[in-house]
Amino acid sequence: MSPTRIVLATGNPGKLAEFATALEPAGFEVVGLDAFDDRTEVEETGETFEANARLKAEGFSTRTDLPVLADDSGLEVDALGGEPGVRSARYGGPGIDDRKRYELVLERLAGVASEQRTARFRCVLALARAGQTVGIFEGVVEGRITEEPRGEGGFGYDPVFFHDGIDRTFGEIGRKEKEALSHRGQAIRRFVEAVRQGSVELGAP
Repeated sequence: MSPTRIVLATGNPGKLAEFATALEPAGFEVVGLDAFDDRTEVEETGETFEANARLKAEGFSTRTDLPVLADDSGLEVDALGGEPGVRSARYGGPGIDDRKRYELVLERLAGVASEQRTARFRCVLALARAGQTVGIFEGVVEGRITEEPRGEGGFGYDPVFFHDGIDRTFGEIGRKEKEALSHRGQAIRRFVEAVRQGSVELGAP
């Protein structure tokens, strides 16, 4: 049986690889935005992760006959009032990389005690066909922010996100271990389970 093709609406190669690895055993072939002739970005103007995920999934699903999965995810730091939040990928303004973004978080947390550096990663996935959202799936993982980066793995804020259960940052663990723990891994598993149970349809709405 051939795999089910699904588009992931992202230009982030790290995220694309993570989804492809996670979804392949469930019988999905994940393709990126190179599946589109029109790769014009969909503006993320929503105030919540769910709103942005819906915008991306619905926007790109009008350009293909394939089901489109889009995520909006990010880091919420309690001592920063929930920032970076929905601006996680754009935190600090345009033209800066992942390292500069997490360094900005560390700078803004300077002097904050460890027990007050609580944070979480949140992910919301939206599945859409023909411009309509047909499923929403969420995952959350709790942790805290380190005082300095640790590990070379992962991407984004992973090197400064410490998970008490494994006593390491997400930058210090491999992809498989991260997939089992992470907010994105949780949301992906909920998506796969919904497809298996038939509570969401991959066909056109």
